[in-house]
Order: sequence, then structure tokens, then C-alpha cells
Amino acid sequence: MLTKNITLKKFGVKNNFSSNRKKIKVILKNLSSSQFFNSLTNQYKYSFDKNKIQKYKKFSNFSIIGIGGSALGIKAIYNFLKFKIKKNFTFFDNLVLSKKNYKPKKNLNIVISKSGNTLETISNFYTLQNKKNSIFICEKSNNYLRNLANKLKCEIIDHRNYIGGRYSVLSEVGMLPSILMGLNEKKFKNYNNLVKNKVFINGLVDSVFSTIFYIKKKKLNSIILNYDESSDDLFRWYQQLIAESLGKKSKGLLPFISLMPRDNHSLMQFYLDGPKNSFYTFYDVVEKSKKKINFSQVLKSYDYIKNKSLSEIKIAQKNATMTVFEKKQIPFRNFNILNRSEKSLGEIFTFFMLETILLGKFLNVNPFDQPSVELIKKETRKVLSN
Repeated sequence: MLTKNITLKKFGVKNNFSSNRKKIKVILKNLSSSQFFNSLTNQYKYSFDKNKIQKYKKFSNFSIIGIGGSALGIKAIYNFLKFKIKKNFTFFDNLVLSKKNYKPKKNLNIVISKSGNTLETISNFYTLQNKKNSIFICEKSNNYLRNLANKLKCEIIDHRNYIGGRYSVLSEVGMLPSILMGLNEKKFKNYNNLVKNKVFINGLVDSVFSTIFYIKKKKLNSIILNYDESSDDLFRWYQQLIAESLGKKSKGLLPFISLMPRDNHSLMQFYLDGPKNSFYTFYDVVEKSKKKINFSQVLKSYDYIKNKSLSEIKIAQKNATMTVFEKKQIPFRNFNILNRSEKSLGEIFTFFMLETILLGKFLNVNPFDQPSVELIKKETRKVLSN
């Protein structure tokens, strides 16, 4: 058990466990004094007044206008916990023209960009019909979206300048929408308890040092075998987190998401018998389905699926796949989420953020910047200005 809500079967690479655990604890202790880590706790003071935003709960439809870290974490929360959410959220997180005629009633726009100057976010905002019903989340600086919000006389919420977009899911960026979804934002934030949990730290140690071991062995593809479709956006968030944080100085990992068991019939052959330059993360949410296959309609050759639910069949396929991976000595770890809740999602968010930051420290790269991405922004502006 990684926590009461999550189990983790570790990679199993042999390492100096006690020594590495001490290294991790020292690094976390030094990092914990930073302002960013405070955002993972319930001691963090938001830049908005919770009482003042209650008036926005009257809206039944919300548009999230952002890209990258400004939208991925919110989308992960919405789809992972959609069964609890009665509001409708639409995401403008790419330049997709098909949404330009989106006209919901009683709609509130939440426009998010740390810099306040993100081209795609600004462009998407101008395609919306009702622009005045908007909240803007951006840095407290002289930027485009802040100036626009002032012109439209819209609510402005400060995006802390010490929290990068891909690390912002437990700050204003993710928690304001969560409150408007009707979720309990406090339950997401368990950092203080997690770093005191020996089992959690042990799992973190194994993941970090096993990943370093695989990188040294030139296994540079981190492939997620996701058996829970509602978690697809969680791993879109994870993909950005890993790639943008570690892809520097000719170092890093290429994270790839594979939806299972569908990809048994497209990519699995490559995973099993292709180049041995990858390691894998199995992931699922443990949920029981009451709907069983009608055994009277099953032919004798497939009588082993009699009275089995789709979830039972999926679990069987996952277990079978892990058995084959073990036989072929393909490295993997396995996460099972035992409880679909704010707390379990907050714990997995925190685990992956800590893992990424620690990997950056041991790879000697800055996990908080993205210098080369800025080159694209500058070149795009040049092209559009010609």
C-alpha cells in the first residue's frame, strides 16, 4: 500500500535503499521551505476569497480557456471525478475551430495563463460569444489578459509567480474550478501527511532511483499502460510534467500513454518484442461492475466468461499482461487506485510532482523551467507579424 487509497507494486530494481531514502528526505526537507511546496498543503493561502466566489456557483456551464498546465490538471480532475460533478465544463485547450459556435446558457469563462500572454488562450477567448462573464487567472504583472480583464471589468485572481503552470493543479488554477465543480478542495492536499508516511517515501525512493537506473541503461521511454479511461487526462497532465520538466541538456524521458486493453490489439506486439528501450507503468482504478455477461448467450468455447463482468475481464487481461511482462523481464511498476476520490487523486498528483522534481535534481536539470518552448513563441510572433 502506497497510501490507504493507492497500491504500488515497485519496479524492483535493487538499490541502496536506506542510503537513498536519506538522500530523498534531505532534499525534500530543503525543498519544503520553498513557497511552491506550501501550495500542496492546506496551509496555503489562496489569492481569492472563498466566500466571494460563492456567487459563481449559480452557473451551470463553465468554459476553461487555457493550454498546457493551465488546463490539463483541471481536465484531469473533472474527468476522474465526473460522477460527483453536476456542472458542465467545456475545455478550450487547443486551437480547435469546431467550438467557435459554443453558446451555453448561464456560462462562466475561466481564463487561465500564468504569463497572461499565451497566444492560444488569448485567441480562443476571442472566439467566445459572452466574454463579460469571465474570471481571469494570471500573474500580477503588466500582461495582456490582466489588462483585458480590467477593460472588461472582470474578476482577476493572481497566479503566483513562483508556481509553474504544470505544477499549479493544487493552487488557484486547479482548486478554484474544483470548488465550482462542487468538490472538496481541502481533500486534495495531503502533502504534510504523505512526506511523513514511510511507505509513501519508500515508494517514491524506488520510483526515482529505478528510473535513474533505466535512464542509465538507455531506456528513455516511459510508457503508461492505462486501464482507466477516466484517467486519460491525468496522464496527459503527467506527460507534460515529465517531458517539459526533464527534457533538457539532451536528457529526459519521453512519456507515452497507451489506453488498455484496446492497445493490446495495436501496440502490444511492439512493447513485447520491439526495442528494449522502454519501461512501463500499469495503472487502474479498482471498481466493480454489477453488469454481468448473460451466460445463456455464450457459446461453449468461451464459457470461461460466463457471469463475468467487463471489469473482471479487464482485470484478468491486466494481470495476464503483467505476467507476460515478468516472463519477458520487461521492467514495470503497477499503480491501483482503490478509491475514486479527491484524496486519492491529490495523492497521485503529489506523488508524480515529487517524483519529477527529484528526478530533475538527480539528473542535474532544472525541473521548473522550459527555456526552449519560449523559442517557438518568439518565432510564431515573428511569422504572424510579417
